[in-house]
Amino acid sequence: MLSQTLPKKPVDGMRALAAAHEIDRLRLSVAAAREVSFDWTLHDDRIAWDGDCEILSLHTDPNRLYRGDGLRRWMCPQSQADITRLIETRAPFDRPFELEFEASSALETIVFEMRGVRIARPDGQAERLSGIVRVVTEKKRENQRLHYLATRDELTGHLNRTSLRTELAHAIEQAKRQKGSCAYLVTAIDRLAMINEAYGFGAADEVIVAVGERISKVLRADDIIGRSAGNKLGIILTTCSEREISVVAERLRESVRCDLIATRAGQVAVTISVGAVFLPGAAASSQEAMLRAEEALDRARAGGRDGFAVYAKSAQREMARLRLMAIADEVVSALKEKRLVFAYQPIVTADEHLPVHYECLLRLRRSDGEVVSAGHFIPAAEQLGLVRLVDRCALEMAISQLRAQPRISLAVNVSGTSARDPAWLESFVGYVRCHRDVARRMIVELTETAALNDFEESARFVSNLRELGCTVAIDDFGAGYTSFRNLQMLNVDMVKIDGSYVKGLCTSPDNQIFVRTLVDLARNFQLKTVAEWVSSDEEGALLESFGVDYFQGFHFGMPTLEPDFARSATSHSE
Repeated sequence: MLSQTLPKKPVDGMRALAAAHEIDRLRLSVAAAREVSFDWTLHDDRIAWDGDCEILSLHTDPNRLYRGDGLRRWMCPQSQADITRLIETRAPFDRPFELEFEASSALETIVFEMRGVRIARPDGQAERLSGIVRVVTEKKRENQRLHYLATRDELTGHLNRTSLRTELAHAIEQAKRQKGSCAYLVTAIDRLAMINEAYGFGAADEVIVAVGERISKVLRADDIIGRSAGNKLGIILTTCSEREISVVAERLRESVRCDLIATRAGQVAVTISVGAVFLPGAAASSQEAMLRAEEALDRARAGGRDGFAVYAKSAQREMARLRLMAIADEVVSALKEKRLVFAYQPIVTADEHLPVHYECLLRLRRSDGEVVSAGHFIPAAEQLGLVRLVDRCALEMAISQLRAQPRISLAVNVSGTSARDPAWLESFVGYVRCHRDVARRMIVELTETAALNDFEESARFVSNLRELGCTVAIDDFGAGYTSFRNLQMLNVDMVKIDGSYVKGLCTSPDNQIFVRTLVDLARNFQLKTVAEWVSSDEEGALLESFGVDYFQGFHFGMPTLEPDFARSATSHSE
């Protein structure tokens, strides 16, 4: 009895004080993290809260949250079911858990995250739930915003191509499982280039947006729409009979042509053409379905505007498709195994025929060692969406070579498909910016038609590259519809005269007049000129008399995998 009245030993008192301090520190840490801890004892349905208890004030009557029944009633039905399932499941071990639940406050719906552990009794029933709760409304909204941006087309707000293809894959698999059918339609705005030319490039964007809105209004609630390319929209009919495809296609076309589209530049009459594929019978995968719908679209547009066609099997087209897929597999393998290489063709001065820089022409080295030209694989890569990877690989190869060869300048091409992708152009500039020490020795070539497809984006791309020190050239000049006013606004450094005007120049007075005019105008804008496909000294002399600055052609240098500069560097290193 006496021992019970004696004071505790000093060491025990210090331990108790330290434990109390530790609990205080833990409480302060939880509150500082804007979290509230809970201990929910299930036998009496009571909850003890600690930490940032301001969170509880989001309830209209916080006192109700000190009982489990009150907390459950605050949750949305799905979360009520989740936590009831957690409590009622028998498990003879402690089990961590994590769930989100939505609850209503006086002003809005709030999202909470609850993380903790389910503590079990020996018989497996739940004894208590302990853990923390925090508000994650802003985090949830930000995640939803990022997901939206990652899956949506920036211009139209519809699904982007990647997300559209994912949804199409799901629709095909669901049709297979349920032994049903669906369809994929691709629509293209007819003659959008003419709208660009007549009304300006801003009007074209307005037309694309308006067409997307009109089409989406006539679709059923469970159908899906996305932007598959610049002037193309893809539509997934999640349930559809073969007969219904033509009915839907006519409804889509009518929704667009029924009335003029208002733009800031004026009223525009617009039509669309539609290609369709019936699934899953005509295609086994989403990639195959998209490819076959594009084939049908080509047939629909062959007859002019406002056309429609459904994919139908043909032996010839099937062979072409298999050939295309084989080339795509070959390109992917070459990218992985680093079998894309450059053939370097010199661009020489018109007067002394001395190399000033080299154009990097892509080649693919097959697994058996055979080397094939870009014409063998680039069209397939463009059609199947692989060309952006190829172009990025070419950029990295060119910069690597510029670093290895400090005395040379190289020209690298940007394909038309990549030039129409703002995100890709931005990544291109970003990569050059990281290697700006070699940028002054790099020439970036854009084709004339690609440069004007999205004029504002192209002008920004050119400006960013020139700020980094790159030279920018317009390739195949004269083959498109560029005005010199547009050329001046693009602010490029060089134009390459399309080889079709140079071939046979000595015997073609018309071509001579055309080339001389191009050169004179380019000189007025202080642009350097390169003549392509120069095949003789006679053509060279004539072009030099016109004032052409540089020549490119087999006569002055064949494309080679082992250029002189590489051989000389090897000999010096030895």
